[in-house]
Amino acid sequence: MTTTGSLILEDGTTFKGLLFGANVSVSGEVVFQTGMVGYPEALTDPSYHCQLLTLTYPLVGNYGIPKDEDGEFGLSKVGKLADSPSHWSSVKSLDQWLKEQGVPGLQGIDTRCLTKKIREKGTMLGKLVVDGTPEDSIPLDNPDHRNLVQEVSMKEPRVFNPTGSLRITVVDCGIKYNQIRCLAQRGARVTVVPWDHPLDSTDFDGLFISNGPGDPQLCQNTINNVRKVVCVDHPKPVFGICLGHQLLSLVIGSKTYKMKYGNRGHNQPCIHKGTDRCYITSQNHGFAVDPDTLPKDWDVLFTNANDHTNEGIVHNTKPLFSVQFHPEHMAGPTDLVSLFDIFLETVKDHKEGIDSPKPEEVYRPRKVLILGSGGLSIGQAGEFDYSGSQAIKALKEENIQTVLINPNIATVQTSKGLADKVYFLPITPEYVTQVIKNERPDGVLLTFGGQTALNCGVELTKLGVLEKYAVKVLGTPVASIEMTEDRKIFVEKMEEINEHVAPSEAALSVEQALAAAERIGYPVLVRSAFALGGLGSGFANNREELTPLVTSAFAHTSQVLVDKSLKGWKEIEYEVVRDAYDNCITVCNMENIDPLGIHTGESIVVAPSQTLNDHEYNMLRNTAIKVIRHLGIVGECNIQYALNPESEQYYIIEVNARLSRSSALASKATGYPLAYVAAKLGLGIPLPLLKNSVTNSTTANFEPSLDYCVVKVPRWDLSKFLRVSTKIGSSMKSVGEVMAIGRSFEEAFQKALRMVDENCVGFDHTIKPSCLPLSPSVHQELQTPTDKRIFVLASAFRAGYTVDQLYELTKIDRWFLHKMKNITDHERLLETYNQSAMPPEVMRKAKQLGFSDKQIALAVQSTELVVRKLRHDWSILPVVKQIDTVAAEWPAHTNYLYLTYHGTENDLQFNDQHVMVIGSGVYRIGSSVEFDWCAVGCITELRKMGYKTIMVNYNPETVSTDYDMCDRLYFDEISFEVVMDIYERENPEGVILSMGGQLPNNIAMSLHRQQCRILGTSPEFIDSAENRFKFSRMLDTIGISQPQWKELSDTESAMKFCETVGYPCLVRPSYVLSGAAMNVAYTDSDLEKYLSSAVAVSKEYPVVISKFIQEAKEIDVDAVACDGVVMAIAVSEHVENAGVHSGDATLVTPPQDLNPKTIERIKMIVHAIGQELQVTGPFNLQLIAKDDQLKVIECNVRVSRSFPFISKTLGVDLVAVATQAIMGEEMEPVGLMRGKGIVGVKVPQFSFSRLAGADVVLGVEMTSTGEVACFGENRYEAYLKAMLSTGFKIPKKNILLSIGSYKSELLPTVQTLESLGYDLYASLGTVKAVDWPFEEDDSGCPTKEKQRSIMNYLEENHFDLVINLSMRNSGGRRLSSFVTKGYRTRRMAVDYSVPLIIDIKLIGINKSVILYHQLAKAGCRCDYALYVGAASDNAAILPSIGSQAAGLKMYLNDTYSTLKMDNVSLWMEVG
Repeated sequence: MTTTGSLILEDGTTFKGLLFGANVSVSGEVVFQTGMVGYPEALTDPSYHCQLLTLTYPLVGNYGIPKDEDGEFGLSKVGKLADSPSHWSSVKSLDQWLKEQGVPGLQGIDTRCLTKKIREKGTMLGKLVVDGTPEDSIPLDNPDHRNLVQEVSMKEPRVFNPTGSLRITVVDCGIKYNQIRCLAQRGARVTVVPWDHPLDSTDFDGLFISNGPGDPQLCQNTINNVRKVVCVDHPKPVFGICLGHQLLSLVIGSKTYKMKYGNRGHNQPCIHKGTDRCYITSQNHGFAVDPDTLPKDWDVLFTNANDHTNEGIVHNTKPLFSVQFHPEHMAGPTDLVSLFDIFLETVKDHKEGIDSPKPEEVYRPRKVLILGSGGLSIGQAGEFDYSGSQAIKALKEENIQTVLINPNIATVQTSKGLADKVYFLPITPEYVTQVIKNERPDGVLLTFGGQTALNCGVELTKLGVLEKYAVKVLGTPVASIEMTEDRKIFVEKMEEINEHVAPSEAALSVEQALAAAERIGYPVLVRSAFALGGLGSGFANNREELTPLVTSAFAHTSQVLVDKSLKGWKEIEYEVVRDAYDNCITVCNMENIDPLGIHTGESIVVAPSQTLNDHEYNMLRNTAIKVIRHLGIVGECNIQYALNPESEQYYIIEVNARLSRSSALASKATGYPLAYVAAKLGLGIPLPLLKNSVTNSTTANFEPSLDYCVVKVPRWDLSKFLRVSTKIGSSMKSVGEVMAIGRSFEEAFQKALRMVDENCVGFDHTIKPSCLPLSPSVHQELQTPTDKRIFVLASAFRAGYTVDQLYELTKIDRWFLHKMKNITDHERLLETYNQSAMPPEVMRKAKQLGFSDKQIALAVQSTELVVRKLRHDWSILPVVKQIDTVAAEWPAHTNYLYLTYHGTENDLQFNDQHVMVIGSGVYRIGSSVEFDWCAVGCITELRKMGYKTIMVNYNPETVSTDYDMCDRLYFDEISFEVVMDIYERENPEGVILSMGGQLPNNIAMSLHRQQCRILGTSPEFIDSAENRFKFSRMLDTIGISQPQWKELSDTESAMKFCETVGYPCLVRPSYVLSGAAMNVAYTDSDLEKYLSSAVAVSKEYPVVISKFIQEAKEIDVDAVACDGVVMAIAVSEHVENAGVHSGDATLVTPPQDLNPKTIERIKMIVHAIGQELQVTGPFNLQLIAKDDQLKVIECNVRVSRSFPFISKTLGVDLVAVATQAIMGEEMEPVGLMRGKGIVGVKVPQFSFSRLAGADVVLGVEMTSTGEVACFGENRYEAYLKAMLSTGFKIPKKNILLSIGSYKSELLPTVQTLESLGYDLYASLGTVKAVDWPFEEDDSGCPTKEKQRSIMNYLEENHFDLVINLSMRNSGGRRLSSFVTKGYRTRRMAVDYSVPLIIDIKLIGINKSVILYHQLAKAGCRCDYALYVGAASDNAAILPSIGSQAAGLKMYLNDTYSTLKMDNVSLWMEVG
């Protein structure tokens, strides 16, 4: 039976919780400690004697207790106890150990609420009373009135290390054993004497005064004894720590005072006077020295950077000093353990100070160039939009001009109002050089644009461009970047400081790689150097597996790395920040739940680490700081380790000298804005001078303490690709990620699983139903990780697997497996009740384990709304907690919030009216950064209009989840349950759903039914547009033409319909994004297969079948309306034919091929639909045009993917217009947007090279991961820049054609390409089907040897471009099981990084582009003519301006043409 207990404070406040440890009642002083590791050390610390200790970090006991911790005890009270600790060094659990030691603990109380109380009221007396004990029988005990030192000090002197050379006497006031250890290890003979032992200076060479509990004033005996040996003319060296520091101050006549609540924790920043270096220290004290009372000859040594209390004193001439912190602390950082060396050196009569490098003169640029990351692709997604935007904010604060190069049109970073100038150009050395020439910046930032920017920057340095134009690289120098990028140099650098990298060899050929593998020993990991997200990497167990891996890796790179495989080790990551003055901190450490062998981007990650003990945590922390200092990195970087799960052995995997995906995650997980700080440090600002932007009072030179747990889960969209392998490993395939926050691991973990996929209810065993226990197929799925492995674990637990069995199969740490088992066990318990019999405790426990209402409803066979009502009746409601980076130690002005069921009070008041905007959730194919741009635009516009805003989103990569974008940020789920919970708390003016893409639209009706105020278009009308059946019926009613359609009732009638209208037909479910489960059926069997998958996707909504019109033009219309009256219309056209999803199509705006009559008809249709749906806010229509007929395909009543592209190209911010319409502002109609004379072309960015085996075909389901857009005077110029931005290269010599049945259309193109001097190669089918009108050369000969040569040519990188068109009527996805030659060609082109074109319409535009490029290369330039015509009325003044006209002409020539003048001043002399 669990025993309960209460903590009763002196003001009468009571906290009830569950008891663990010893079953006794106690009393004392209540204090808190913010360290995230080191609970065994804290509990054995004599300084906590007679205190009740609150640990702010909610998960305690994770790694058990190592053997032989001994010592006196204070007593403890804990947040949340781990029942089953997991660590190789653990011998017993915390609970057992406390029982043995007679110490009670209390869990399950709101420790954050208690911490805030202590912070506001100061330290209080309290008592922990076991239920059943009369409260009055336990008196409150004030330790300040007792001489606690007397109680903990040893009674007799003891000698340690008797053979030591230097004699040190230690006065024991409650010493930590580690202090004795530190002295003895450095060769001292240590004599420890009791606190009141008389001292004689002939007995020692140096005196050390230890720490201890309580008020220093009570130790008068010690003070008098010390005074006799200190206050003399030539005292021997003295060193005091903590209480020893206060005693030394009292000896010399200073004063001490009791602090409000003391400093206890592992992250107190202390600044050394003289060098201004900042150190992170461990502290535990409630009294402090008043520095104003120091006598002359004494000076301050250290000051606390947060509360400016004294942290150390030193005598100006005599060898006497003391510090308030613990340089030797066993729990926490030991950055200043060198003070022991200084003390012993001083004892040897060498007096040394702490020195620090003085940085060179700080260089402040006036104009900085920032390189962006280009289109979103797998491995390099929205996180660089977030970090780049933060960098621009930081530079603007310092009044520095910013110039950004980034062709990614969809990002917030490239919006008006952020950077001073944005160039939408490819991030290639050629284009960047042009911008540098034009803009003449004096600084450049390379670390904010991912690997793209980094590689480009390294290239520019090598080419000497930066030197030539005197552009200084800010932050980490290029030399340091190269040290981390080039494996060989990196290994050497690590060996210099005696750190080890996993055994690895670099190879330049296949033979070298095989030889290296033999030397290292299989299994090995293969990686290509200079690649992002583990491109071209994999594991090999033998020679046969290694050869093909290495061969394909050499296609991407010239150097391949062969590493020893450390599969099954823990993977740990630290984010490190360092400034130019060598102040260095680790901001966040993270642990991958999946063991090593899975790329960090593919792994479920938890922060802070849960299974490291204090020693490991600080060992890796110290290594991180040592490595980063050695490499000379300035700004932010991350370091990854492999840690042996059975010992303390570790290897360094890699250092990223730039901001990475994990730095975005770490910023959001801790609330510490890494990118912002890194940009400031790049300008040479010292870290201690920067403020912590969350508390606004403390310094940024600190390591955040968390009082919650964060779980990140990746999102894969592998189902969208044909034939893709679902295995996950060292190469990244995920397209997005989510982050969930909770006060227990289970809570955060289940939240995160629901965020990744709104159809998943949590840790669900039904997603991958288990076969029988111990079956080989389950073993296979557990051993080889796939994107669904976590659900295989759920069904394995369900089928009765034990934690140990699963550990052997997955190597996921047992601690995490135990937590997952808790969830499964509780689900079983829930299933034993029906809704009426379920006790409130069981529901509360379920909510604390992260169960959603829907999940509970499924278990008790009820509905979500019934469970919700029951929960309200029992008042089981979530509380709102803040993320404040300091675990409530300082007051925080933060608006960064999350919901949890582990708590009793909200951290803030709900008085103001806000407008709530729902974000777009996880990045996935089809819903990416574009929707984040819209959400941010909406918040910004609302704030301009004077509204307070609330943002709900959970994506760590976005700008919308940046805490300074809105007034309140709820980092939580976007689901009916959570949005309603927040709505009921905040009672906002209304909710805006139309800015976040599909996800918010899906919950519109459920919110509406609960009388939630939805702003903008009414949910009834949203439903009319989303529900395919209602929408099609509406179009028929208002007489707008659409393809023939029918609602699906049964398969038979569907087949009849398809026969009537003729195949191909399109199957379309309702309420979907990016064409999920949308398919083109060509035969009856296709139809059957597709219908079942469509019905599975939209269970509650109808599926519609319509005629698929081939070879038609597709048109996209984005519009804004107010009460059904259309305010603004923007039209863009697709280059490809209809049938390619609009997200994958190449878009051109303003349209180039539509005549005025068509445009008028489009306007009419838009007005009619806007009116019928009573739209208020944004909406988007898709139409197809064929044979002069327009038909509507679909309408979305929300922003669309093309909103940012349209807004930036045509110069009208559609989101701002839409926001004004939604809020009912008066506004002028914009009408049809015609643009500003430039043409924009938006090109999709694909990531096929990441997705092993995926077929490169486009269809009605979207497959691109991002997009770029560029501008030009015509579409060819814009398209050329955009294609180059996606990594396309203009072919130099050889082109391979494989053009199926499109011969006749392509003949002119082929002839043009030949006339441009290209060598053309063709596949056999192409040669046979067409009599080439020019000679057949060898490559076209249909002989046997030549047939297999396409593959060989591709392997040898012979082609610069592959044109491969699939069969004419194969539109979209053919799920054929056999592998076609075409598929093989396409796949190899991708695997060997050869540009590939697979759409007939793109060949036309590409031909024009290549021509355009050739002409430009040939040097055709436009010259300028200036006519100064004489007429009767101006003849008199012409002579005076003639010379200026000639000068201007020469100036223009010099600026814009090839007629260069060496000295521009010459043209001034012409006049």
